Amino acid sequence: MAALRRLLLPLVALLVLLPLRTVTSSDAGHLLAAKHELSDPAGALSGWDASQPLCAWPHVTCARKSTTAVSELYMYNLSIAGVFPSSLCSLRSLRRLSLAGNDIAGPLPACLADLRALSDLDLSGNDFSGEVPAAYGGGFRSLVELKMVQNSLSGDFPAFLTNLTTLKVLQLAYNPFTPSPLPENIGDLAGLRQLYLASCNLTGKIPPSIGNLGNLGNLDLSFNRLSGEIPASVGNLSSLFQMEAYSNQLSGRIPEGLGSLKKLRNIDISMNLFTGELPEDMFAGPSLESVHIYQNQLTGRLPASLGTARRLADLRMFGNQIEGPFPPEFGKNCPLEFLDMSANLMSGPIPPTLCASGNLTHLLLLGNRFEGAIPAELGQCRTLLRIRLFNNSLSGPVPPEFWGLPNVRMLELRSNALSGTVDPAIGCAKNLSNLQIQGNRFTGVLPAELGNLSNLQELVASDNSFSGPMPSSLVQLYQLNLLDLSNNSLSGEIPRGIGRLKALIRLNFSHNHLTGIVPPEIAQIHEMNAMDLSSNELSGGVPMQLQNLQLNDLNLSYNKLSGPLPLLFTASRYRESFLGNPGLCYGLCTRDGDADGIRRARINMAASILSAAAVILLIALAWFTYKYRSYKRRAAEISGEKASWVLTSFHRVEFDERDIVNSLDENNVIGKEYAYTLHVTEKSDVFSFGVVILELVTGKSPMAPEIGEKDLVAWVCDNIDQNGAESVLDQKLVDQFKNEMRKVLNIGLLCVNKSPNNRPPMRSVVKLLLEVQGENKPKAKKEADPAF
Repeated sequence: MAALRRLLLPLVALLVLLPLRTVTSSDAGHLLAAKHELSDPAGALSGWDASQPLCAWPHVTCARKSTTAVSELYMYNLSIAGVFPSSLCSLRSLRRLSLAGNDIAGPLPACLADLRALSDLDLSGNDFSGEVPAAYGGGFRSLVELKMVQNSLSGDFPAFLTNLTTLKVLQLAYNPFTPSPLPENIGDLAGLRQLYLASCNLTGKIPPSIGNLGNLGNLDLSFNRLSGEIPASVGNLSSLFQMEAYSNQLSGRIPEGLGSLKKLRNIDISMNLFTGELPEDMFAGPSLESVHIYQNQLTGRLPASLGTARRLADLRMFGNQIEGPFPPEFGKNCPLEFLDMSANLMSGPIPPTLCASGNLTHLLLLGNRFEGAIPAELGQCRTLLRIRLFNNSLSGPVPPEFWGLPNVRMLELRSNALSGTVDPAIGCAKNLSNLQIQGNRFTGVLPAELGNLSNLQELVASDNSFSGPMPSSLVQLYQLNLLDLSNNSLSGEIPRGIGRLKALIRLNFSHNHLTGIVPPEIAQIHEMNAMDLSSNELSGGVPMQLQNLQLNDLNLSYNKLSGPLPLLFTASRYRESFLGNPGLCYGLCTRDGDADGIRRARINMAASILSAAAVILLIALAWFTYKYRSYKRRAAEISGEKASWVLTSFHRVEFDERDIVNSLDENNVIGKEYAYTLHVTEKSDVFSFGVVILELVTGKSPMAPEIGEKDLVAWVCDNIDQNGAESVLDQKLVDQFKNEMRKVLNIGLLCVNKSPNNRPPMRSVVKLLLEVQGENKPKAKKEADPAF
């Protein structure tokens, strides 16, 4: 029995170990080894399990009539990372390998070139780096598709890939190769159907041999530094349906022959340096749908072949020097959708047939010399989304239906010679977000139907001859952020409810004949940073509420405003904002022409200032005398060397009264601004006075223990923000003088504004304090009402 056991044990061990050895040496074993080398955070390869049949593993396809050989490995966009697992090079039956859209890094594996069966290799969208292995030019006996787009490959462009004569697809785009020319023998790849070399740092000329690629359907050489002319041999690319060579440095004339390419649908050679006239056959191709040749230096007229293009839907040639008119009846014979001939020298009328097919969505002809009227036929083009016709010489009235196109989002007619009125049909343009009609000769009233444009964000109708009142419906345009009606002949008042335009950023009603007051509710438009109401006939005062706006530009000049100017606007930055309003005053206001009143006001102001200054001086002297005597009593026993005093503003400092008095001399008495600029100004004195006011109303000194590490100004501001104004008032006085103390507190806060330019002048401060005093004088006791 023991002898039998000794014979069976090796046999059992062999039976157990044989499957394991088979797995590790088979394609399944190579895949498990690859799985072990890769990072798989999403668990995409968790189904690779030796206990399951290989052909049931996810992303794996077995060879025909095989359960152990892998023919396809499709691992696209699985979020796997790491370096390329060399074990995949042992899959001898592999025909298709896709690792695109992952995060595999490191050098390209040279061993892949030894896979004789491999026909499709896609490594795009990873982070492979370094040079393309030279082995790739001598291997890959069966390779048909090679895709390595969007990696970090470097070194010279791999010209040796032209040895792979079996290739039909070559995609190397968006790799930072060293500046290199396109191989002169690129034409050797006679079977090539797709050549995608965008952004490969290609330089030099396009080789004439490219014309040998008779099977090429898609050519993309965009975003390189190719120069010179397009070789005439491109006219031999009989299978070409798409050609892209935009954003290069190609120059010279566009060659004849493109019109003979019967399959060519799309051509984009924009953003180059092409010159001269377009070839006569440019638009003769029977399949041509899209032509982009914008931002070049082309001259001359559009060729007659444009008028016969049967399938043209997209024409973009803006930014050239094309001149002359469109061919007669352009648009009648093609399904035109997108037309952009902006920034050229074109002239003549706009063809009424542009939307004959009923497909036109974009009409962009800005910056030319087009003349005549806007065709009435365009008013029936309900597919239009964007219309940009500005900076031309268009004239006459705009067709009523043109105003009300229901799908238009942008309508720009500015800087022409258009006349007539804005038709009420504009209320049907429900999707309009941008309306620019400035710089024309429009007349009449603005229609109330403008208020129906609930999506409108910009309304600019300046520099016309509109008259009458503004439509009150404008206040319903809640999304409006730019409203400019300046330089017209509008009259009446600014519409009530204008404060509802909460999104408004810029408002300009200048140079009209508006009357009435400046509505205080404008201050409810908190987002507004520019307002111009100048050169109107507005009257009344400047609303105090406007001080709440954060305006970068404010202009109320040349109106009929009167009364005192709000304190904030007395700052120098607003010096030119109120010119031409003789009724406005910066100090005490008197009636016009009352010379005696003006004289009395000036005398009273001077007296008030002197009185206030005297009172302040007496208080300061009394306070100083008291503090100085107190110190002398406490410091009689202390002697010491005079201390050095460091410049500081009104903040908490680390010294006591003894240090202050011991260091006091004329060179140590400074204001806040002096500590930063070493220059004493009136504004620094106003700040100092503001600190004194805060001391009086709070009952606290700048170094009171309860202030902590803050200065008095910061302590007051923080407490007001957190607990309200009453929290900082002196509690011993607040019950009796609450209203007065609040007003004085506000004056003090104006004085300590962080910006010196926003602090009021001292005379205004005195005036404000006197007003508080005047409001609280004891009133004469009323006589008793007679008894009934």
